[in-house]
Amino acid sequence: MNVLREYFGRNVRQYGIFAALLVIVLLFWGLTGGSLLAPDNVASLIQQNAYVMILAIGMVAVIVAGHIDLSVGSVVAFIGGLTAIMLAHWGWPVWAAVLASLVLGAVVGVWQGFWIAYVGIPAFIVTLAGMLIFRGLAIVLVGETVSSLPKSFNAIGIGSLPNVLGFAAGEMDVVTLLIGAFAVVGLVVSQVRARAALVRHELSVEPLPIFVGKLVVIGALIALVTYWLSLSRGGTPIILLILGVLILGFAFVLNRTVFGRHVYAVGGNRNAAILSGVNARRTDFMIFVNMGVLSAIAAVATTARAGAGVAAAGTNFELDAIAACFIGGTAVSGGVGRISGAMVGALIMGVLNKGLSILAVDPAWQQVIKGLVLLLAVALDIVSKRRNALR
Repeated sequence: MNVLREYFGRNVRQYGIFAALLVIVLLFWGLTGGSLLAPDNVASLIQQNAYVMILAIGMVAVIVAGHIDLSVGSVVAFIGGLTAIMLAHWGWPVWAAVLASLVLGAVVGVWQGFWIAYVGIPAFIVTLAGMLIFRGLAIVLVGETVSSLPKSFNAIGIGSLPNVLGFAAGEMDVVTLLIGAFAVVGLVVSQVRARAALVRHELSVEPLPIFVGKLVVIGALIALVTYWLSLSRGGTPIILLILGVLILGFAFVLNRTVFGRHVYAVGGNRNAAILSGVNARRTDFMIFVNMGVLSAIAAVATTARAGAGVAAAGTNFELDAIAACFIGGTAVSGGVGRISGAMVGALIMGVLNKGLSILAVDPAWQQVIKGLVLLLAVALDIVSKRRNALR
């Protein structure tokens, strides 16, 4: 019992954020009379907030390394507008426009990464300049809304996987059920293997009851979301599949590769990392190239969902992504942060947006509430660190 108490005391921030998400979901479920968790609303919640999750994946690495990126919203508008022009005005095929957008995102990342990593200008200044530059370019490019985009492109943002296997029990999409089952099995197998590797190397692991309980809770939540999506009008949203690939891929990069270890080392103690042989400049450079590519993916998803290129797209996206990271436990001072936490933070922001919209709360008050949630999350992070330091 003492071991469990001590473990929860050290990890109160990590588990507290999951508890906060459940409390917020249950609160809005009650306030909306169950509408929040209606199958179609669950699918819509994922599609509407995909951009936050995509940007938060990259923003975790940026903040962990001790930087910030204020330009992502403007980059989304710029690349999204150019993508729409490629499709509607230049007649490019969808695959070519999407590929060109990703390349352009990498170029934007190279531009900003060069000034930050090799010239030495603080990321705050470079990305603030980028916010102005790319918003201006978006306005120049998209003077008027660019619409009439191909349906196959729009499906990226609003479409679902085709129902090729029919329905189970008359209503549940079988493809969605199989994807959910695969996700649960994959979660259990990967976590068991990871724990076994830690034990094999005689490293500390969480107590077995907590490990089993965590798997049961997360597995049950995945099964529940799978059930809701299987009953929705389209089944599994295409963007959810893209999100899943991005989350797994970048979680592997940050946790299991040399580059990922360098990101945490640079953010934890830059001077010590350099003395240990870490190429901090190259690490910073690659972080912003990565952020540029993810901004391009978010631009494609946003433009596909809107069905048009708009100069005002991406407004406040950077604030949503940064807030998701901080709410999810990424440390303001750098060195600490996980993609899983940022995803929970993004879901909290998404549930707040969806629930408050269903309740028809004034948009101004929605901003106030989200600001208070962000402030509270950062305050809890600081307080928990102080308590751990005292222990």
